[in-house]
Amino acid sequence: MNDFFKLQQHGSSVRAELIGGVTTFITMAYIMVVNPAILSFAGIPVGPGTVATILTAVFGCLLMALLANRPIAVAPYMGENAFIAFGLASLGIGWEQRLGAVFVSGALFLIITLLGIRGWLANSVPVSLKHSFAVGIGLFLAFIGLYETGIVTSFISGMPAQALPTDAHGLFLSPAVPVKIGNLHDPQVLLALGGFLLMTILMIRKVRGALLIGIIVTALVGGALGFGHAPKAITALPFTGEYDLSQIAFKLDIASVLQFSFLPVLLTLFLMSFLDTLGTLTGLGAAADLLDEKGNFPQVEKPMLVDALTCMFSGLVGTSTSGAYIESATGITAGARTGLAALVTAALFALSLFFIPLIEPLQQLRYAYGPALIAVGLLMTGSIRRIDFEDLTEWVPAFVTIVMMLFTYNIANGLTAGLVVHPILKLASGRARELNAGMIVLALLCAAYYLFGLPH
Repeated sequence: MNDFFKLQQHGSSVRAELIGGVTTFITMAYIMVVNPAILSFAGIPVGPGTVATILTAVFGCLLMALLANRPIAVAPYMGENAFIAFGLASLGIGWEQRLGAVFVSGALFLIITLLGIRGWLANSVPVSLKHSFAVGIGLFLAFIGLYETGIVTSFISGMPAQALPTDAHGLFLSPAVPVKIGNLHDPQVLLALGGFLLMTILMIRKVRGALLIGIIVTALVGGALGFGHAPKAITALPFTGEYDLSQIAFKLDIASVLQFSFLPVLLTLFLMSFLDTLGTLTGLGAAADLLDEKGNFPQVEKPMLVDALTCMFSGLVGTSTSGAYIESATGITAGARTGLAALVTAALFALSLFFIPLIEPLQQLRYAYGPALIAVGLLMTGSIRRIDFEDLTEWVPAFVTIVMMLFTYNIANGLTAGLVVHPILKLASGRARELNAGMIVLALLCAAYYLFGLPH
């Protein structure tokens, strides 16, 4: 393992990689429950959808381990799954066409990756903007953790329906205040706060596996207090009965997707996934100290190739667009630096195939894994020190990226906004020479996303 994964060269060990891989799995295992539930609204049955989600994670993590040797997990994206399920609902298309769009976008990724275009575009992004990706994603992760644990909640939470503002047609209006502090008397909220403090103290004391220890301790305390429920069963055979994958595998409709009328859908999926991966790799690279002096991810083509192949695999087996998972930052924080961690994560996902009934109650323990997301978000915001605050043509696009990512609850929205604003400010300030061809191409693509795509 040392020779294959170059553990010593990366300053790691088998123990660190094992802890990192397990930590990453725990913090992202919710996808096995959440993704099939969301895709069910598109007509994809939950049982087969669960198997497809797990298989995609196994495939992607294995490729990342063996092909790219990076401690990055791959699985169906959150955000893109909502676009597949809800964003395309108004178009009246079936799930077969939606899966076809996933496959075609993956094929496009593969082509531009093999041609070197994808890596060229990724390395064209200015340093300050790249570090703003890490900051924005860190705050985004922290917000997810705060919301999942109930420390922060929706302003309308706990209000009766008749108290919510509506217009003349009876449609709900936006509340005056979007979010509020959660119920600090709720034991599960207090457990989450305690879990975060425990993780922080362990990190301060430089304890290996601080996040994993914090998750386990918090879960055990919560279980002892009675928060959780028993599973309906423990094991089940995949690919049979309600988990029969043949209901959705290889049922994608590619021919319909290649029509001109489908271009806005493909453009949206393509840009969302491309920029999600770019932002995620930059953020994870910063967390693992992998970026070079220009803020570039070394040999970025390899993880991007994995991303493209996994996206195509997703469409074939019956799930949504896939890519690098930002929750991998928890494993990186725990010490993971090589593909061995991704291999461990892949093995745990593969094992999960036989324990699907056991997964659902475990993933209700948000008070246990939510604090880890907050802790990782805290660490990732450290990249803000590398943004040039003295130059407004650099700081304003970085700021736009961060706030749009966080406050629209969508990583791609932040990335596209920042990439559009950056060249505009450079041109307006008479500094067009600082732009490169790749940056201009990205800006035009992002502008097309807002003009012709389906932003959400």
